[in-house]
Amino acid sequence: MSGKEEKIKSSIFRELEYEPDIAKSIEDILIPTENVVHIKNGKKLVKKKVFFPGYILLKMTMNIQTKFFIENIDGVMSFVGPKASPQSLNDDEIKRIVGSIDGDDTTVHDIEIPFKVGDSVKVIDGPFKDFDGLVQEINDRNRIKVNVNIFGRPTPIELNFNQIITDN
Repeated sequence: MSGKEEKIKSSIFRELEYEPDIAKSIEDILIPTENVVHIKNGKKLVKKKVFFPGYILLKMTMNIQTKFFIENIDGVMSFVGPKASPQSLNDDEIKRIVGSIDGDDTTVHDIEIPFKVGDSVKVIDGPFKDFDGLVQEINDRNRIKVNVNIFGRPTPIELNFNQIITDN
């Protein structure tokens, strides 16, 4: 169930306390996440975003008991793959997933851009503070080109996301 990954992970750990033999077979439970930057009112907010919503990765020895145990945790639908033999990940897939996961670092993998071309914005920082303008272009260097009126003429300026807010 999407959005319930942490709750299900906690349920697995809680139930493992009562099943020490099965606990020996489950080595790790992983919910891959990444840091995503949201810019709201000119401020950067870093939030965790789940890579695979609705999925939990388990490093475990697969047998009838562990499969039955996991499938009977409240909220778990089933394993990926055919019912009789769940799909396992190979070493390359695991390295690729684990290599993409953020630790406690501040590396940003994705920026959600709260502006689009044609939006009316207000500059809140820099030499053009309090100027109003229209977004003309958003480039791949995370900069925005905005046309502001200076002496009655539209003048393009390039700004960072945190220097503008949407003008209501």
